Amino acid sequence: MTTSAPDQTTCGCPDFRASRRTFLKGTIATGATLVTTGMVGDVFTQVAYGGAADCNVLVVLSLRGGADGLSMVVPHGDTAYSTARPHIAVPTSELLGADPMFGLHPAFAPLLPMWDAGRLAAVHAVGLPQPNRSHFAAMEAVEDADPSSAERVGWINRMVGLLGTGSPTSAVGLGRAVLPSSLYGPAPSLAATELKSLRLVGSPDPVWFKRHNAALDTVWGGVGGQLGLGARSALSTGQTLRNLSITTAAPRNGARYPQGDLGVTLAEAATLIHAGVGTRVVTVDYGGWDMHTNLGPVGRGQMRSRVDEMSQTLAAFFTDLGALGDRVTVVTLSEFGRRVQENGGDGLDHGHGNCVLVLGGGVHGGRYYGTWPGLGTDKLVSGDLAVTTDYRSVIWEIVRARFPEASLSALFPSFVPEAIGFMRATTSVTA
Repeated sequence: MTTSAPDQTTCGCPDFRASRRTFLKGTIATGATLVTTGMVGDVFTQVAYGGAADCNVLVVLSLRGGADGLSMVVPHGDTAYSTARPHIAVPTSELLGADPMFGLHPAFAPLLPMWDAGRLAAVHAVGLPQPNRSHFAAMEAVEDADPSSAERVGWINRMVGLLGTGSPTSAVGLGRAVLPSSLYGPAPSLAATELKSLRLVGSPDPVWFKRHNAALDTVWGGVGGQLGLGARSALSTGQTLRNLSITTAAPRNGARYPQGDLGVTLAEAATLIHAGVGTRVVTVDYGGWDMHTNLGPVGRGQMRSRVDEMSQTLAAFFTDLGALGDRVTVVTLSEFGRRVQENGGDGLDHGHGNCVLVLGGGVHGGRYYGTWPGLGTDKLVSGDLAVTTDYRSVIWEIVRARFPEASLSALFPSFVPEAIGFMRATTSVTA
């Protein structure tokens, strides 16, 4: 079941608004299954299921709009940083987890216990091999992750296929009908506005439910073609996820999610992981990072509020998961970074290199990783932070450690990764 909702995505770029509406719309038939995603405000999720109840889970948190990695993981030890940002630079004295070169934005305080416990790491100067400052084109390039191919298959869809998750619930979107290109491809998937939408319309009475499903099984059992396959997939999915659709689980372990779309979405993701239905990958889009104006100084502005909400929500998410958090790894990705030099509106325009945060199970954290290129004029790429680590190397290292059963050569064809070191030795968990 899907319902429409107003587009609440905020961005200063016509490129971001118009292209995204044109591409990410409606429902798409892929293979034998109906494929959509969901959105709650500026957050949408796509959940990929495997067949095992006890398995590692990857959560991909996409910071839509081009997040400024230099504000989140601050290179305070590079003197060119504060020179380029006289009004919005984060002072060294306010940084968390600082070493001589880097420190975390103070709004990451809710996640500082994870940093101190070695469960949160940062990788800097990460991104696409070549600069791409178009929101839409950069998103598609990051999420396809296979520039040598003309096929439209996202890297998460390839990963789900490589893990052998062929059930009708191999990919589930919650909220609104929007498909991220990372999930586009032949692996089966399902769309719903929210968990309670993952059921057939009708009485919740179990006797009625059993008779109703039996009747529908009879009607659709012999129907051929994609329509018949899709109907049977819907029936199977409704039966499999019925308990999730008729109950609302409260957060566990005293977790308190902040109000907002991200909190609602990650609370539902935690519910799915607790349910033990074989969740393998969850993608969450968290928008609002296109800060051309009012990025603000450290005490106020959009950057502080966005980082604070994200940090509070991720802290609540791992509290909610409890011991299951050892199976869950979260990685943040954004389509590009921002320029080094601030603009006249206390903001930043589209740039190139960025940072990536990795937290949770299997992470060798409390450290900063990557090769720092420097912010001197002679080190920049057209005024932007240079990329020294291909973002696929970050994903590759996570998948190698947490999902060693997946073929990495098939996940990223023709790509030779760089070893970074932020993940611990192979920690695959399967039932």
